[in-house]
Amino acid sequence: MTPISEAASSRMARVCAAGQEFQIHYNDLGEGPETVVMLHGSGPGATAWANFNRNIEPLLEAGYRVILMDCPGWGKSDPVVCTGSRSELNAQVLAGLLDVLALPRVHVIGNSMGGHSAVAFALANPARVGKLVLMGGGTGGPSQSVPMPTEGIKLLQALYREPSIENLKKMMAVFVFDTSSLTEALFQARLDNMLSRRDHLENFVKSLAANPRQFTDYGPRLGEVGAPTLIIWGRDDRFVPLDIGLRLLWGLPNAQMHIFNRCGHWAQWEHAAQFNRMVRDFLAEPV
Repeated sequence: MTPISEAASSRMARVCAAGQEFQIHYNDLGEGPETVVMLHGSGPGATAWANFNRNIEPLLEAGYRVILMDCPGWGKSDPVVCTGSRSELNAQVLAGLLDVLALPRVHVIGNSMGGHSAVAFALANPARVGKLVLMGGGTGGPSQSVPMPTEGIKLLQALYREPSIENLKKMMAVFVFDTSSLTEALFQARLDNMLSRRDHLENFVKSLAANPRQFTDYGPRLGEVGAPTLIIWGRDDRFVPLDIGLRLLWGLPNAQMHIFNRCGHWAQWEHAAQFNRMVRDFLAEPV
């Protein structure tokens, strides 16, 4: 197999969404007959590659084409001040990217914000979705067990407002369950990503000021999503509590759920090997 490289797989596409044109960055790997799209979370400095670099190779080995899309306002994609639904904006951008790539139907893996966006995409484009994998996200709305905003979300917003290594470490300390895996190199790489695009940081703060509820509550509409769905959650998620995942399981008519013990908000990173096996098996199951 060709060595996996972020730089070699890096691409740009001009996409129309929400009445705007965006230059969207994505990574394109593999040549399989089925395509898996990966959508990242909303943390400062996040990119699809940073979120999913532990999960790409097993999908390529299983014969999938893998697309990793940086949403508007993250990575190398164009900046945006989002005054409406971030979930729906990202879903429209994904639809536009799939049009550019001539991909009629894909599987979608979404982490946190990416989970919200994946559900928004499935609601708007049911015929274009094969299967969904949702981790730490899928619908907005309040937790019934934890005061909102959660501890993690407060730290995330503080990091956007004051991007520093100290605030990054405070956020990451509650982002994962076992912080021993967090290296100084990882912190520095994430901080460098953040500071390289201060426009993204500033625009996120402006977006929150314009619309504090960036992510649509799809709870009442979950029954419309017919795609087979695998929900994966960390029992110890301090950003999006476990009861939100249970709400997805309750509302999605064709869903199953796996809960990781000793796991925070980054299941695909904290439990990568088991996550990868689970996702490969799920995608391979006949519908």
